[in-house]
Amino acid sequence: MTRRRFNQSALALGASLMTSGTGWSGASRRLHVPAEEAPHEATLMQWPASRLVHDDPAFLQMLQQTIADIANAISAHEPVWMLADASLHGSARKLLSARVTLWDIPTEDLWCRDSGPLFARTDTGQRVISHIAFNGWGNRQRHEHDGRIARRVGERLGVPLIDSGLVGEAGGVEHDGHGLLIAHESSWVHDNRNPGLSRDEIERRLLVAYGAERMIWSSGLRDHDITDYHIDSLARLTAPGRVLMTLPDRPDRRDPFHAAALVTRQQLEAAGLEVDVIPEPVRRRVRRDDFVASYVNFLVCNGAVIAPQFGDTDTDAIAREALSRHYPGREIVMLDTDPLGEIGGGIHCATQQVPAA
Repeated sequence: MTRRRFNQSALALGASLMTSGTGWSGASRRLHVPAEEAPHEATLMQWPASRLVHDDPAFLQMLQQTIADIANAISAHEPVWMLADASLHGSARKLLSARVTLWDIPTEDLWCRDSGPLFARTDTGQRVISHIAFNGWGNRQRHEHDGRIARRVGERLGVPLIDSGLVGEAGGVEHDGHGLLIAHESSWVHDNRNPGLSRDEIERRLLVAYGAERMIWSSGLRDHDITDYHIDSLARLTAPGRVLMTLPDRPDRRDPFHAAALVTRQQLEAAGLEVDVIPEPVRRRVRRDDFVASYVNFLVCNGAVIAPQFGDTDTDAIAREALSRHYPGREIVMLDTDPLGEIGGGIHCATQQVPAA
């Protein structure tokens, strides 16, 4: 479960969040964000670079190696476009496969799921960016560059931005590509992102942004981590009507994350979804209480699922089997991504797919 911590030394500068294009309200065309398992043209990732965000140089190097490991694993199955300031390309190239292409787009942090572009198609087949403005998780972290990434990627690809009218992160909403969204209210109905908007209005805008028809909310947990409890480290829609979750075998109801997770499971089951659970690892390499050990923080790419393993041979094996059942015919590639868990995220948080044209 997500516990990305607040970093007081890296508070946001309040970067402007300019978008190109116009809002979608009243437009005659519809948007559609394809399911993650649909074919990809590529995967986008961001190179962690800021010493204000990651102030321990040795740990920053570990993060960069982990991001390179993930990118190299994905690149065996599809292209990876790594975003990084040109001044860092030489050092990054030493860690990256030749199949990973470096783009000159500056970054601060690595969370491309949140600050990267959300790609959609119109009903005429045009590729656009369905833009949810990123403001550093409610101005909690510096985002001078990261707040501009979606626009800069759009400019490079010649893809217009369609403004959703929302501030938030794609890691805060899960979609199946077939009309259903699930989310925690805590990540969206919050004055640090969407002041003055009701849950109903946020839901309406999210449904338009993704081209979805139905939304299931759970309460989540506000102000306990920087993301306000993103859904993608807890529950993933793997097919219409089907959810894969990570939960502890013995939840501690005194733990606010455990309690919120159990409520989410109840809400999903009450809504008629089939919920499959992978137990959290018990004998993991990193023992810290705030370590994120989520098996569902994976990426589905062309022909493979890139997923974490945590050193517990029993639960690692259970996770591999569950992923094989949910994604038959795909290779299951499991990586040690512990440095991401130490800062509250995982593989899904660090990637953003570019659907095939």
